[in-house]
Amino acid sequence: PAIHFPADFDALESARRRLKFDEFFYFQLMLANRRHHQKDIEGISFAHVGEKTRQLLASLPFELTDAQKRVLSEIRVDLKSVRVMNRLLQGDVGSGKTIVALIVMTIAVENGYQAALMAPTEILAEQHFLTLHHRLERLGIHPVLLTGGLKKKERETTLAEIASAKAQIVIGTHALIQESVEFSRLGLIVIDEQHRFGVLQRATLREKGMNPDLLVMTATPIPRTLSMTVYGDLDVSILNQSPVGRKPIITSWRPSSGRRKIYEFVRRQAAAGDQAYIVFPLVEESEKSDLKAAIESYEIMRSTFFKDFSLGLIHGRMTAAEKESIMNAFKAGETHILVSTTVIEVGVDVPNAAVMVVEHAERFGLTQLHQLRGRVGRGEKQSYCILVAYGALSDKTRQRLDIMVETTDGFKIAEKDLELRGPGDYLGTKQSGLPEFVIADVVYDRELLIEARAEAFALYEHQSAAARAAEIGMNNYFAKRYYQDAEFS
Repeated sequence: PAIHFPADFDALESARRRLKFDEFFYFQLMLANRRHHQKDIEGISFAHVGEKTRQLLASLPFELTDAQKRVLSEIRVDLKSVRVMNRLLQGDVGSGKTIVALIVMTIAVENGYQAALMAPTEILAEQHFLTLHHRLERLGIHPVLLTGGLKKKERETTLAEIASAKAQIVIGTHALIQESVEFSRLGLIVIDEQHRFGVLQRATLREKGMNPDLLVMTATPIPRTLSMTVYGDLDVSILNQSPVGRKPIITSWRPSSGRRKIYEFVRRQAAAGDQAYIVFPLVEESEKSDLKAAIESYEIMRSTFFKDFSLGLIHGRMTAAEKESIMNAFKAGETHILVSTTVIEVGVDVPNAAVMVVEHAERFGLTQLHQLRGRVGRGEKQSYCILVAYGALSDKTRQRLDIMVETTDGFKIAEKDLELRGPGDYLGTKQSGLPEFVIADVVYDRELLIEARAEAFALYEHQSAAARAAEIGMNNYFAKRYYQDAEFS
């Protein structure tokens, strides 16, 4: 009654607060229920840490950060348990998630199981394979790469090695979930950039194993409120430390009228031995015209601004072999400047690349801009990111560009992005797993969400089975009433 006929404003606010709390509370109770049942699933105990893992750690040319050591300790507890691991590893760009994944996969192999690493794009899968296979081969571990671009004979050989367990670590794309792929002893799944995959894709890969442990990784920092809703049934580890010796990237944004000066700066840096990226937007709705603009700009740059430098061009329409050849030339230093669409957004690692220019920065989201900036600053050189904006800018666009200049902290950027775009748009509605709350708002009612989660999980842990069943009955009502579209990862 207080919500419909409040005695005063305070009574109205109190009633609204109660309704918001209830929405959050029952949703969190669903997550607690799901998490409880996940803990009941018996999986594999990876009890043994052997010589190969110790050799791998000893061979690293750098010291693991304290954050990496902490995260590995958290994962190690999961691996030793007979309960199935369901863990989300969040790490800002360049924080060292890949090496954590490599160590964990090596432990799985030493316990007699296969490990699979699934990446969202061929270029990222190939990058992982090129980065990891030399280290693995030196340890006597045989990795294979499985993508849609393999030739028929090569694919057949790879599938046979996976089925016989000769392939101990399998790195691939969506190709891993095809029916023709049969694992012999799949015990661990690592999913990179997990937000690019749907729930069904993850489940399909999991069905190919023996209740395998699951580690999902993201270089897109997730605001705390969203990690408590969309990923609230997963254990979460956070890598919030950069490797020693890396300098913060200097970021600026400039209007397009300053483009000539920007390119003169790129020329000076390239002449001094640095490499650079120049990135153009490419979105599905205007893909043809965007790609045409990127190619035309490349041709103009090659014959004018940068005619005395070696330029490369890479975009998503190229074959896997073409992309690999271009990236290898860039990594080897044969190409000074790489003109690209956003295919280089995630996972590309070239330590000598120290300049990132993003054309039409006003068309990119904050998360994309942060990911692109993360392609530089991977060595000990001072790196630069220059955002070039065109036309009249809205207040929100200016705020996006300003926050990029103010901080390189991906978690602060994610919180600002969530505030500017709202949770549905931030994640993409149907794919996000975000429940459609009626009154509550995960951005503005953050403290209430934290309180409701604590209460729901405490109640679930401490009440009797009978009381819990009654709560779950009401919980099911809320699931049908509000959360039909929610996907739980």
